[in-house]
Parts: sequence; C-alpha cells; structure tokens
Amino acid sequence: MDRCTKFKVFNCLLLLCVANFLLYRYFNQPATIQALVTPNSNRLYNNPKNSSLQRNQPSPDIAVVKLASVHNSSNVLEPLITSKNESNKPEEESSFVSSMTLPLCPLVPPRLNGPLATYSEASNLEDIAAENAGLQRGGRFKPPDCTARHRVAIIIPYRNRAEHLKILLKNLHPILGRQQLDYGIYVIDQALPGKFNRAMLMNIGYAEAMKRYDYQCAIFHDVDLIPENDRNIYSCPEQPRHLSAAIDKFNYRLPYDGIYGGVSAINKEHFEKINGFSNMFFGWGGEDDDMASRIRHAGLSITRYPMEIARYRMIKHSKDSGNEQNPQRFALLKTTTQRMAADGLNSLVYTVQGVDELPTHLRISVYINETLMLNQQT
Repeated sequence: MDRCTKFKVFNCLLLLCVANFLLYRYFNQPATIQALVTPNSNRLYNNPKNSSLQRNQPSPDIAVVKLASVHNSSNVLEPLITSKNESNKPEEESSFVSSMTLPLCPLVPPRLNGPLATYSEASNLEDIAAENAGLQRGGRFKPPDCTARHRVAIIIPYRNRAEHLKILLKNLHPILGRQQLDYGIYVIDQALPGKFNRAMLMNIGYAEAMKRYDYQCAIFHDVDLIPENDRNIYSCPEQPRHLSAAIDKFNYRLPYDGIYGGVSAINKEHFEKINGFSNMFFGWGGEDDDMASRIRHAGLSITRYPMEIARYRMIKHSKDSGNEQNPQRFALLKTTTQRMAADGLNSLVYTVQGVDELPTHLRISVYINETLMLNQQT
C-alpha cells in the first residue's frame, strides 16, 4: 500500500472516531431537568383542568422529579402574590419550578438548638427583618436549600400590642427559619370600636391567609407568648396540637387537662371539618374551651409535645380595654355542639379596612360588627 493510500485510510479512521465521539456525547447527556417549563407551562395557573394539581404530582408540563413523600393538598397551587399583570407570571412560574427541583428538607431540621434564651425587647421591624436572611416583605419565608415539608400560616389575633408584637417577631422568625418551614405571618388587627373577638380574628386570619397561598395548616398564636425551645416544631400535625402546654405563668404546668388556648396548630382538613372557631365570643374567655369541644365532638384528639419542649414565656401586661370578661361565655359553652355547624368559618362577616405588607409580617386591619354577628345566631 503506497503512502497516499495510507494517508486516505488514516483520514477515514479519524473521521469515524470523531463521529463516534459526537454520537456518544449526544446520547449520553446527563439526566438534568433541562426544560422543566415547556411552552405550555402557563397552563399550570390558567387551565381549569389543573385545579386538582397537587404539589407532589407531576404535571404534563413538568418533568418528573422524584421526591420523598410530602403532604398532599387538593387546592390549586397559587403564587404568593397574584397579579393581573401577565409580565409577573414567568417569575412566579420560575419560582415554583426552582422549589420543585430542590431536595426535600430533612425530617428533623439539623440546626435546632433546643432550650433558648429569649429576647425581652426589640427595636423596630426593619432591624428584625435584617437579622433574618431570606425573610421576604410581608413575613414570608422559604428555606433556600431545600423544599419545606410544611406550608404553615401563622395567625396572630391583635389589637394595641405593638411592643409585644415586635418582641414576639424577634424571637419567632429565627426559630421558624431553623425549623425549615415555608411560612407566612399574618397579624389580624381588630379596628375600634368594639369588644375584642380573638376567635373570630383567627377565623378571619385563616380565611385571608388561604386566599394568598396554598398553606397546609395554621398556627394560632397569642401575641404575648414567646417559645423557649425550638424543638417545639411549628409543623402541620396529624391531630390538633396544643403547642403552649407549659407556660411560666402557670409554673410550666397545665392549668387543666382540656385547655387548648395560647398557641395551637391544626391542619386545613380538620379546621374546616369543625367549621373553625366560634364567632360568638366577644370579650375575654371561653373561645378556647369551645374549640376543644368542637375537636372532641368531631372525633379528633388534642395532642401535645412533652412539657420540657412545649415551654413558653408570657410577656407581662395589664388587662386590655375592650377585652373584659365575657359574661355570656358559660352559657355559650353549653351550646357548642348545637352551634358549630352554623357558627364559624361559614358565618364570617367582616370588613377589611387595610392590608399592609410590612418587613416582618402582613397586617390585615378588619372591622367586626358585633351586633350583626350575634344576631346571626338568634
């Protein structure tokens, strides 16, 4: 074989090698999720056929991402802030996609400390927000490095407790961040005049929070109770959970077995099954015992963490004007089971006077007409 022929054979072999290499690269690309959003991905929010989409179910428009088991929700997944401006949608969809690509957060959050020294004062909301990386305006937070196992609405019934609220938020935000929750804090501020109705404010907070995001459960939180252990996880429980079982005011003991006040957690299914709290308790006392009766009547059980974990410090304060003892509370407690089907979430009537997206929380100011609410049950 002469030199020219050898050169031609060598060139042919070289071309075959290059072709084989390119074919190998083409058919053996890494199995990355390279195109999660197809041109039809906007149907995730706009197509009525997707109204039963669950977070752990793949959509035809999204590549399959295998995740560990997560809590299901039968509601449509909604973006945090809805807008009529179509230009916002790509960012919302991108946020959804990126959260689905993250691994599920550990069952036990790795950065918990256990017993805590609590803060007794706070300067301002801007400083509190600056101290908590990743906290969005309006009090929303998601873990940056994993997909949260629990989507939690924190509902705080409120009136005229600005200092207490700042102290609570300064203590609470770092704890919730370490617990790796997807959470939002909603402060429901009852406008004057009128007697304070804590239970109805919690119903309103639940209704308003669920309009804004696909939460799985709600934590109802008095503004003057500061958690003292971050292993007291603010997660979505299988049964209603009384979180504030051990309060310093009561020497860290239960005042009585059936107590359900202070701080409590309940999942969406159960809260709607018992029709939420009663709206009839204007003034101090009775609403938590009414709630405990609803829970028992529905065949549910109140659960608690061990007392060494479920510890809280109560901020000392004088009695609030407009929150005097309710003289009708004992009579109302005798009719809980007769009222609960028609007194609660399905009988809410209120006026939203303002919504403020503050650095650490969403404040919703509402007006409640006491006469109107009481006349509903007569």
